[in-house]
Amino acid sequence: MLTSRWAPFTANLWNNLQGQAGRLWQDLVGDGPGWPGLAPSYPAVNLWEDGDNLHVEAELPGMAADKLDLVVTGDRLTLQGERPVQPSEGVWHRQERGLGKFRRVLDLPVPVDADKVEARFEQGVLSITLPKAAHARPRRVQVKAE
Repeated sequence: MLTSRWAPFTANLWNNLQGQAGRLWQDLVGDGPGWPGLAPSYPAVNLWEDGDNLHVEAELPGMAADKLDLVVTGDRLTLQGERPVQPSEGVWHRQERGLGKFRRVLDLPVPVDADKVEARFEQGVLSITLPKAAHARPRRVQVKAE
């Protein structure tokens, strides 16, 4: 009878586990200080489309419209700005809202007409209407019978 020693953690399995844990950590914290891996989720956005337009809503409580910068290029929307830093007086017990500079880049599902984009900022919600480029709009095709 041949017997062998039970080795539940072989080198290959251990290296694989370490690699997966490292990738998970990298996804969470990114390369820099703090938690930049969480930064792309700010601000929270909704993106949807109808026949002629894409619509984006972004939640930006406490922001001023003059601190926002929107750039539209082809099929990409960049939203950036700076949230004011809160006073350092007192003792913080919880801080869940991000402060300082942010940048959010959205890849749009279709190209848009950058010259016709409209944006409104009301009660902390930024609403952006992005008209689809003419070649990206759906069009009805007449079927001819012979």
